[in-house]
Amino acid sequence: MINSTTPQNSQSISQEIKQEILQAIARIQFGSVEIVIHDDQVMQIECREKIRIHHADLIRKIK
Repeated sequence: MINSTTPQNSQSISQEIKQEILQAIARIQFGSVEIVIHDDQVMQIECREKIRIHHADLIRKIK
Protein backbone atom coordinates (compact mmCIF):
# COMPACT_ATOMS: atom_id res chain seq x y z
CA MET A 1 0.00 0.00 0.00
CA ILE A 2 1.41 3.37 -0.97
CA ASN A 3 0.15 6.61 0.50
CA SER A 4 1.55 9.81 -0.91
CA THR A 5 0.46 12.64 1.30
CA THR A 6 2.11 15.87 2.27
CA PRO A 7 3.36 15.91 5.87
CA GLN A 8 1.17 18.00 8.17
CA ASN A 9 4.08 19.26 10.25
CA SER A 10 7.23 21.19 9.40
CA GLN A 11 9.60 18.37 10.43
CA SER A 12 11.47 16.71 7.59
CA ILE A 13 13.04 13.28 7.32
CA SER A 14 16.77 13.37 7.89
CA GLN A 15 19.11 12.51 5.05
CA GLU A 16 20.41 9.55 7.08
CA ILE A 17 16.92 8.02 7.39
CA LYS A 18 16.23 8.60 3.69
CA GLN A 19 19.49 6.81 2.88
CA GLU A 20 18.57 3.86 5.14
CA ILE A 21 15.20 3.51 3.41
CA LEU A 22 16.78 3.62 -0.05
CA GLN A 23 19.40 1.03 0.95
CA ALA A 24 16.70 -1.28 2.32
CA ILE A 25 14.83 -1.04 -0.98
CA ALA A 26 17.98 -1.63 -3.03
CA ARG A 27 18.90 -4.81 -1.09
CA ILE A 28 15.62 -6.62 -1.73
CA GLN A 29 14.90 -8.40 -4.99
CA PHE A 30 11.50 -9.81 -3.91
CA GLY A 31 9.71 -8.68 -0.76
CA SER A 32 8.67 -5.53 1.04
CA VAL A 33 9.99 -2.64 3.09
CA GLU A 34 7.76 -1.29 5.85
CA ILE A 35 8.44 2.04 7.53
CA VAL A 36 7.00 2.36 11.04
CA ILE A 37 6.16 5.91 12.12
CA HIS A 38 5.20 7.03 15.63
CA ASP A 39 4.52 10.63 16.67
CA ASP A 40 5.56 11.95 13.23
CA GLN A 41 8.96 10.22 13.37
CA VAL A 42 10.35 7.16 11.63
CA MET A 43 10.84 4.58 14.39
CA GLN A 44 11.92 1.52 12.42
CA ILE A 45 12.41 0.08 8.97
CA GLU A 46 11.35 -3.53 8.47
CA CYS A 47 12.50 -5.61 5.52
CA ARG A 48 10.78 -8.83 4.48
CA GLU A 49 12.61 -10.64 1.74
CA LYS A 50 11.13 -13.44 -0.31
CA ILE A 51 13.44 -16.07 -1.77
CA ARG A 52 12.13 -17.44 -5.05
CA ILE A 53 12.93 -21.08 -5.71
CA HIS A 54 12.69 -22.14 -9.33
CA HIS A 55 12.08 -25.89 -9.32
CA ALA A 56 13.32 -26.35 -12.90
CA ASP A 57 16.69 -24.84 -11.92
CA LEU A 58 16.94 -27.16 -8.89
CA ILE A 59 16.21 -30.25 -11.00
CA ARG A 60 19.03 -29.33 -13.44
CA LYS A 61 21.50 -28.81 -10.57
CA ILE A 62 20.67 -32.19 -8.99
CA LYS A 63 21.32 -34.19 -12.21
